Amino acid sequence: MEKTLNSEVNKSCANCGAELKFKPGSHQLTCEYCGYEEFIEQAKSSFEELELEHYLKVVGENAYTETIDLLHCKNCGANQHVEENYKSLQCVYCGEPLIREDIEKEGWILPGALVPFQLDTKKARSIFKKWVGQIWFAPNNLKRAALDPESMRGLYIPYWTFDANMFADYQGKRGDYYYETQRIRTKNGMQNRQVRKTRWSSATGTVNGFVDDILINASEKKRREIPGKIAYWNLKELVVFNSKYLAGFVTEKYTISLKEGHHQSFQKAKEIAYSWIRRDIGGDTQRINHADIKLTDETFKHILLPVYISSYRFNGKEFLFYINGQTGVLSGTRPYSFWKIFFLVLFILVIIALIAIFAQ
Repeated sequence: MEKTLNSEVNKSCANCGAELKFKPGSHQLTCEYCGYEEFIEQAKSSFEELELEHYLKVVGENAYTETIDLLHCKNCGANQHVEENYKSLQCVYCGEPLIREDIEKEGWILPGALVPFQLDTKKARSIFKKWVGQIWFAPNNLKRAALDPESMRGLYIPYWTFDANMFADYQGKRGDYYYETQRIRTKNGMQNRQVRKTRWSSATGTVNGFVDDILINASEKKRREIPGKIAYWNLKELVVFNSKYLAGFVTEKYTISLKEGHHQSFQKAKEIAYSWIRRDIGGDTQRINHADIKLTDETFKHILLPVYISSYRFNGKEFLFYINGQTGVLSGTRPYSFWKIFFLVLFILVIIALIAIFAQ
C-alpha cells in the first residue's frame, strides 16, 4: 500500500504557527516571521544503494514508491510538487499559473538522498542581478526582472545515479608517431620537410574497474535542459532524504523512467570504458575495433539536486537562467534590445559624421 509523502504535512512554527522553511546552508527549518528555528534530525544510517536488476523486475508493483501531490504545467509540461501553503503557484520554468484544483496524486520512487540548497534566495538574486548588470544591450525589463523577488525560484531536480563494476574485453590498434624527412620544392628552392606518419600495431586486452555515480537527469526535456555549465554538484555532500529539506522549495518529479535512465547510463558507461581502453592501449593514438562491455552488481539511487531558475519572455521567446543551488555557478541565454543596439549604432554614425564635418 502506498504512503503519503511526509512533505505533504504542513511544517508549522511551534512558536507562532507560521510556515517553516528550510534554511539553505544549514540543517535547520526557520520561521521568517518570529525567527524560530528547528533542527533537522540527521539519519543515523547512510542512504541506500538499491539493487538495479531486482528493482527493474518489481517496479511495476510500485515497490519503494510513495504518493506525491503534483501540479502539471499545461504550457511546458513540467510536473511540480509544492507544499500545501507554498505562496507562488507559478511554473518554475515558464511562469504560467498553476491551479491547485488540478492537483493529481502520483506514485514515485522515493528519493534516497539529496544535496540541500547552500544558497538562499537572496544570494541567488544577488548573483543574477550582478550578471544582468554586466551584460550589454539587455532589455530594461530584464534588469527589472533581476530585482523581482518572485522571479527567482528554488527547484529540486530529480536525477538517477548508477554504480556498477565494469569489465571490457577489447580489440584494437595502437598508433605510434614517427617522422620522415622529405625533400620538397619551394620558391626558395629544394627544402627538407618533416612528415608525421603512424606505425600501427595490434592491441588486445581487458580493462575493469568501478563506475561510481553516473548522473542522469531524470526530467530532461530539450526546451529546458539543465546547462552543462552548472550541472556539477559535489555528491559527497548528499544527505539522507528528509522531506523537511523541501520546505519552501518546489520539487520536480522525474519524467524519464528508471529503465530509460539505465539505458542512458550505459551509453555514458561505454564512454568511460572507451577512455579506459585508450589509456590501456597507450601510444600516441588508438583505434578500437571491438569492445565487449559488461556491467555487474549494478545499483542506483534517485536523488534531488538544487537549482534556482528565473524565466523571462522577450519578443515572444522564452529565456531561462539557472544558478546551481550548491555552487552559485550561473548559466543562461540572454535577449538583446534591438533599440539599444540601434541607438548605439546611430550614435556612432553621428559621431563619425561630426568628425568628418569638422575635419574638412
